[in-house]
This record gives sequence, structure tokens and C-alpha cells, in this order.
Amino acid sequence: MPFVTSAEKARSERKAIDVLGQEYFLSPYVGSAPKRGQYVPGNEKNDDGLPQGFLVEQPPNSVTRPHFHNHEQFQLFVGGSAHMGKKATPPFSLHYVKGHTPYGPITAGPEGVTYFTLRARWDTGAKYMPESRDLLKKSSKKHKMVAGIGVPELSELSQLKVCRQSSVMQVDEEGIGAYLYSIPPKGLAQLEIPTAGGGQYSIVLRGSILSNGQELSELSGVYRNFDEEELEVEGGADGAAVLLMQFSDDLVP
Repeated sequence: MPFVTSAEKARSERKAIDVLGQEYFLSPYVGSAPKRGQYVPGNEKNDDGLPQGFLVEQPPNSVTRPHFHNHEQFQLFVGGSAHMGKKATPPFSLHYVKGHTPYGPITAGPEGVTYFTLRARWDTGAKYMPESRDLLKKSSKKHKMVAGIGVPELSELSQLKVCRQSSVMQVDEEGIGAYLYSIPPKGLAQLEIPTAGGGQYSIVLRGSILSNGQELSELSGVYRNFDEEELEVEGGADGAAVLLMQFSDDLVP
């Protein structure tokens, strides 16, 4: 069964964690969110075998130093302002990075920044550079950035006659990519990407959707494994804009 999490439920479990002396807040969506802001040797034993998705609130003017993770991830910027390296990441911006590919720093603006971190696998924690260089595996590196995705306003969604999708991050040879779905009120949409890949996250960016009888408002999310049925959703009273992100096919047997 897909993992379905409302924004309200995630917010109710919001907790502070220390990231190299800075107070961040995490709201868990799928699996267990990190308990600390860096890798600790032996943390591998805590792997619960689940995907891992959470919402990060990074404090004003703070810096997340360059680092890497063991597994691929999407980061979806939904509030505030920041730079990824030298690249501005206004809402809504999407960053993909493969495992063992260093990235950053993430530098928050004066009002802080809010973003999702979404993984198909549980991760052992951030490995900061350059001190973790000996843990960095030799492998193909990959990262992609789409800054400032154009997301329809609610007034535009209510005027749609049919559901429509647009390619936000073109699907590559590994199945990695993202689509934006614009869904009118009571419109039905099958959330799918035509190229096979790994698991998928769907995040509501505007409005609300109905999924299996549950209403999911803005910043709610659904994760489905690659071997589960594609997700069918209905647009809420004002319609919905939903971002669908797909991981690489390395999870597929």
C-alpha cells in the first residue's frame, strides 16, 4: 500500500534537531526522519527498510555545509529563500542528486527556507566534506536542478477542463524525472510517468486532492513503490497542482 501523509499529521510530529550547532525542524512523512544532523558511525543498524521523506525547516541565514548521502534523493523547495551552491532556489524549485554525489552548500535567506527531502531508501545521515572524503565511493555522479517551477494558481486550476501534465525534469535513461499535474475540481488524474523507474513521491503544491477517500491539502504527500498500482486522485474543491517525482530504476529487480 502507498504511504499517505497529510500535511497536518506531519506537522503534528514536527521536532527540532541539531545540525552542526544550528536548530533545524523536521516533520516526518515516510519512514523515520533523522535524529541528528550528521552521520554517526554504526548508524547503519537503524535502517528500517522503509523509504524516507521529511520536511525541513532550515533557520534564517544558516548554512548546510557541502555533504553527500548514500542514496539518491529529491529536494523540493516550497517556502522561504535559499541558494544551492550559487544557484537560487525560490519556491518551487526541484533538486535531484544521486548517492555519493557531494552537493551544497544550502544557504538559507533571511526568512529561512523550507524544503522536502525525499528518498526511496533510508539513509544513514549526512556525510560532510571534506572530512568524510574517505567514505565517498567511486561511482557515477549526477545532480539536476530546476529552479522556479511555474505552478498554476488556484484560480487557474478551477478553469481547467481536463487534467494536464508538463515535464518538469525530463525523464532520463535511468528513469529519473518529474511531472507536474494540474487537476481541475473533481477531475480525475492517473499520476504516472511514461518511462519505468523506481519509487515515486507525489506532493500537493496547491489546492487539495482526494485519494482513497482521504482529503490531502497543500504539502501533503504520497509515496508508492515501483511495483504498486499507479495512483489515481481526484481534484478537491479548488482543484490541485501535484508534483510527481520518480527515482532511478536501480530499485527494480
